[in-house]
Amino acid sequence: MTVLIAGCGDLGTEAGLRFAAAGFSVLGWRRSPEKIPAPLSGQRADLTGELPAVPADTEIVVISTAARERTEDAYRSAYVDGTANVLAALERDGVRPRRILFVSSTAVYGDAAGGWLDEDSPTAPASVTGAVIREAEDLLHSRRPDAVVLRLAGIYGPGRTRLIDQVRAGAPDPGPGQLTNRIHRDDAAAAIVHLTTVAADPVPVYLGVDNEPVEQREVLAFLAGELGTELSAGEPGRSTRGGNRRLSNARLRSTGFEFTYPTFREGYRAVLAGDGVRHG
Repeated sequence: MTVLIAGCGDLGTEAGLRFAAAGFSVLGWRRSPEKIPAPLSGQRADLTGELPAVPADTEIVVISTAARERTEDAYRSAYVDGTANVLAALERDGVRPRRILFVSSTAVYGDAAGGWLDEDSPTAPASVTGAVIREAEDLLHSRRPDAVVLRLAGIYGPGRTRLIDQVRAGAPDPGPGQLTNRIHRDDAAAAIVHLTTVAADPVPVYLGVDNEPVEQREVLAFLAGELGTELSAGEPGRSTRGGNRRLSNARLRSTGFEFTYPTFREGYRAVLAGDGVRHG
């Protein structure tokens, strides 16, 4: 049985390695297939153009695309056109996989003034890029109502060290109030595999976030402590990235999914250990 990962970047590759460990044959479509490691098979493909033949024994399809830049056109090309092209390729080749999972984003939600949101909460994208991703979700479900959408919050992990780099550079204390939701890359990949192979009857939408929505200030202070430094007293940059909301993972956990990194503490300690950084 084959798993097709359409958009086999960092997250798709990690998911693919987990599928392979579970006994699947994994094919990754990517513009640079030479970057796809064994035992995965890589094939050159641009999701916005003509796509290669889909293996006849494809049981699972994961659509994990990414825009080249943060513009409406780039997002529409990657998410809406890319998803439509993958579905068209399946129809063209007469392949009907048992599961299709689309990697989406919590950017489809708006600001909730610090309140809780879940999969049943109304979507209200604050950005045009979030609106385009929501459009791609609707497109998918209009063609495959049984498809699964996994809305991931801010992904961090190996190679995704933006906050760590900021703290090392003397990031200012942002002050209280700005909430953040996140998930470790490995847990995001594990959730993809879980929802397509373990969950018996997955519903159309899941939130991929860890157990603890937290103020950005607390995350930065934790990292400063681990790195043996302090946040600076400079003027904080007031970011609204991610919206001021708390996102619930209760639905994902109800399927039996267990997090390796249930909060940012375990996750960032693993990132720092892998980075070779001495921390207390």
